Formats: sequence, C-alpha cells, structure tokens
Amino acid sequence: FWCNHDQPRVVSRFGNVEKYWKESAKMLGTVIHCLRGTPYIYQGEELGMTNAGFTELSQYKDVESLNHFRILQEKGLTAENAYQILQIHSRDNSRTPMQWEAGENGGFTTGEPWIEVNKNCSYINAEAELQDEDSIFHYYQKLIALRKQYDVIPYGNFKALDEKNPSVFAYEREYQGQNLVVACNFYGKDVKWDAERDLSQYQCLLSNYGEQKIQGTEIELKPYEAVVLYKK
Repeated sequence: FWCNHDQPRVVSRFGNVEKYWKESAKMLGTVIHCLRGTPYIYQGEELGMTNAGFTELSQYKDVESLNHFRILQEKGLTAENAYQILQIHSRDNSRTPMQWEAGENGGFTTGEPWIEVNKNCSYINAEAELQDEDSIFHYYQKLIALRKQYDVIPYGNFKALDEKNPSVFAYEREYQGQNLVVACNFYGKDVKWDAERDLSQYQCLLSNYGEQKIQGTEIELKPYEAVVLYKK
C-alpha cells in the first residue's frame, strides 16, 4: 500500500501536485496495482487527494504533529520552516474528511468536521471525477479490471528491471506463459528507457497517457508516465 491514516498522501509525497497531479497519481496507482498480492486503497487515494497544506497550528489536530512543531521551534527553526515540515510529514494530511463534492465541507457533513476539509475539494472530489472519463477514479477502475482479467498480475513472479535507473521504476511479472512489463517514470521530464527486449511483441494494456513512443527495445516515457505491456 501507499497510504494509511499515519502516512502523508502519496501523490504529494512522490508525485507532482502542481504540474502533473493527475498523471503522477495514476502512475503511482499503476505501481501498486500491478504488483503481486492484494493492493490496499486508502480513502481518497482513488481521487488523488493531496496533503492538506495547513498554514496555522490551530488547523492541526494530531498530537504528534503539535509536539513536533514545538520541538522544531525549540531547536531554533522559524515557525515558517516548522510549518513547511508539518505540511510534508504530518499524519493529519491523511486524516482530512473524504472529498465527495465541491460544496461546503466537501459534502462530508452538514455539521462541523473534526478537522478542516482540504480547500482543493472544489476540484478534487468524487462527484467531479465520476463525471470525467479521464479521471484518476476511472483509471483506478481500469487497474482493478486488469487484475481480474490477467492472472499474471496477482499471481505472477516478480523481477525488478534496470534497478540502478534513477528515473524509472520498472519490473517484470511472469505466470504460466504470460509476461508483463511495467515501467513508471517518477520524474517530471521525458525519459528514454531500454527494456532490453523487443517491445514490438508486446501490447499496451494501459497507460496514463495516449499513444506510446516505442522503437525496438526502447520506450520514451513522458513525465510521470506509466505503461503496462503484455505478451503471451
């Protein structure tokens, strides 16, 4: 899993919410869902919910975060620098209410929630994503469908590929004659990746971009692109 109630939001942690929010959220979902075993989806992960971005101490409720802020100031950090650390690491980032719609409190409650709703609920919410065919939510549905259709995903062997590559996380899955190659670009730049195999023999089952640039053994991955290639 990427997320739980004690971890920051994964798209804020490993993605790029400013420029490639949708692309990086889909890429990170691909990494997990094409691995062996059972993926765990934490509430809002399928929408690409981000860290809360709180700027006032009164907005935080987690005791660990409040104590950490005090300790940071005792060590000489300014309040601004301490807030920057909480914005990245606080457990409250994953404890804000589920963002159902763009209305008051994100549609979570008509009362007063225990903690503020993320302000980006105006555009990151379930209602909006259900209406958008290219949304992160619908991409997660496609990932789940692949797991049900191809046994190589839940049951296949795992082999890491090109482990020293600083930009691309790639791996191979094999099961009863089925072969799956997953390549994910973790950076906001185009990257050429050599799969060291003839990729013309593979079909692309899923990508978070449109058409792929494949030539021989190489594929050009766009910023935060994920591709799932399959052959039998």
